[in-house]
Amino acid sequence: MRLPYLTPMRLLVLVFWMLAGAVSAEPLRVLAIGDSILAWHKWTGRDIPSVMGDRLNAQVQNSAVAGARFSNDSSFGRATGFDVRAQYRAGAWDVILINGGANDFLSDCRCSACDAVLDGLIAPDLTGEVPAFLARLRQSGARVIWMGYYASPRSGPFVGCRPYLVEYDARLARLADATPGLRFVDSEDVMDPSVRSQYAFDGIHPSPSGARRIGTYLAQSLAR
Repeated sequence: MRLPYLTPMRLLVLVFWMLAGAVSAEPLRVLAIGDSILAWHKWTGRDIPSVMGDRLNAQVQNSAVAGARFSNDSSFGRATGFDVRAQYRAGAWDVILINGGANDFLSDCRCSACDAVLDGLIAPDLTGEVPAFLARLRQSGARVIWMGYYASPRSGPFVGCRPYLVEYDARLARLADATPGLRFVDSEDVMDPSVRSQYAFDGIHPSPSGARRIGTYLAQSLAR
């Protein structure tokens, strides 16, 4: 079948309408909730969610709070955003980026004998507080990305937490594999503890360079 001949004027009109459609498309709306890994550099606009948003040309609201637990029994803590679930606000979100849990291990069991805390967040059968909340987020219609933790050159107060966090991330990855609309993205894929410049002064949080690496990786993962 022969394609219709496009005169210069028709070609110009076609290009105009294509460009008009591209310009009128609304940007993605992204909500980020979680702990200090997502909140770090928030006030300078170099945080992980902002980098992700820049790469996707998206509108980002970063509601993550440094020190937040995933599950906080304090009513004051919930009211001030120190419960990750309480950071969520219903809206027309296209994507919800979330992390959390490390501070639960630190606060609830001091990173020692934390099996009960781990199972309460997400048990071996993939039930628990985290799966229940993620199911609620999925009901909103948004795509949900859980960002896994990375290894760091210093443990600081999190000494002893690493085995629990590794198992925590493994269970969340399994949950994502079994849940449509939920994706697990491991920030450890792009963070190297031997490269000190990727980490902040404390050796735990990401430097601007580290945040840029993770945010870019998240954007690329979402685009796939």
